[in-house]
Amino acid sequence: MMNINQKQTVYYGKITCENHFIYIAATNKGLCYVGSPNEGVNELNHWINKKQFIPTLIEDKEKIKPYTMQLQDYLSGKRKSFDVPIDVKGTPFQEAVWNELKNIPYGKTVSYTDIANSIGNPTAVRAVGAAVGANPVLIVIPCHRVIAKNGRLTGFRGGISMKEKLLALENSTKIN
Repeated sequence: MMNINQKQTVYYGKITCENHFIYIAATNKGLCYVGSPNEGVNELNHWINKKQFIPTLIEDKEKIKPYTMQLQDYLSGKRKSFDVPIDVKGTPFQEAVWNELKNIPYGKTVSYTDIANSIGNPTAVRAVGAAVGANPVLIVIPCHRVIAKNGRLTGFRGGISMKEKLLALENSTKIN
């Protein structure tokens, strides 16, 4: 974990899809943040202020171009997976959950209970929910594919409407 006094450069910009925009950010190591639709730069600043480092925040469309291109391809139905580097830091438990989220196939859903079982901690369903909610890179680490055990759509930082749209996109997209 970084020292609170350690400085790091974070590059950011936004992508636009249909009538929505999403701010994203990356370090020199990889994508570190994908925001909620239409939340603006304030959501990014709030996330930055919660981190254990002092960032230098720079708007740089070129630095984030590989990330914006893949996200736009995904949102337009041209991409099923991402191959950009990711730079996320959490607790060991959060990172275990986030790694498990990456294993959920495109167009499929699993429950919080399924995730708890797959990481070998079947009694940690609520903690799994908290870790899913703390995922800083929406879509790329596909937390939208996690649903309640009864099949209901539950909490999503991007909002239930966005979760519905992402799942509908994945269930309607036929990529060769």
